[in-house]
Amino acid sequence: MHIILSIAGSDSSGGAGIQADLKTITCLGEYGMTAITALTAQNTLGVESVEVVSIPMIEAQIDAVFRDIRPDAVKLGMIPTPEVMLAICNKLQAYQAEHIVVDPVMVATSGSALMEDRTVRTLKEKLIPLADLITPNISEAEVLSGIDIKGKEDMVRAAGRIAQYYDGAILIKGGHLTETADDLLYQKGETVWFSGVRYANPNTHGTGCTLSSAIATYLAKGYSMEESVRSAKEYVSSAIAANLDIGHGRGPLWHNYGIGCTDAD
Repeated sequence: MHIILSIAGSDSSGGAGIQADLKTITCLGEYGMTAITALTAQNTLGVESVEVVSIPMIEAQIDAVFRDIRPDAVKLGMIPTPEVMLAICNKLQAYQAEHIVVDPVMVATSGSALMEDRTVRTLKEKLIPLADLITPNISEAEVLSGIDIKGKEDMVRAAGRIAQYYDGAILIKGGHLTETADDLLYQKGETVWFSGVRYANPNTHGTGCTLSSAIATYLAKGYSMEESVRSAKEYVSSAIAANLDIGHGRGPLWHNYGIGCTDAD
């Protein structure tokens, strides 16, 4: 059994955040734990309210899991303030955490802002350097690189710019591109492209959370970075293709699509 810790926000509708992470980790056969950074009141229509968890409580959650059940990998999602981010960085360094995957959650799928502007600088200077992999989408990669991304060549340029201050792996997700949905894995100047399929399914709430936690899970299993990304993308693609349709807005993935269900008697 491999152990994965998700440090992220809670999604009351269950489609993203720690709820999506726990579903993903469980469906991939491993054991998930959490340190909740923020409570959100949200659904498929958008985010209605956000309440940040106190730093002492966040620190206590991280201490509790590392002191008893050390994780094999750590996934980080929504971190709402620079103070919270610094506290988490200190804990990850103190415990010498391994296989750190950072999903720089700046904007929800609905378009609602989830990260304060002043937090971005701390993200770039403190948290990202600790990561083995970061998984920005196009909008987030533009913020991190300062490059306007219109196509695949811009994605490579943006990754190169980010690599000037970060020497880990970079996965720029191309789902928001117009002509393609291909993802770019950039490591030490080397590029690997993963073809993306566009499904006729608008229900993609929590896709980024699901992908990053799946990658962390495969890294914990001992897969290489490229193998982890490829396997995680296959899982996410299947969860989208399963066509779960709930809620009145952009609904979540069907995380447990592969688990057989029967109607109640």
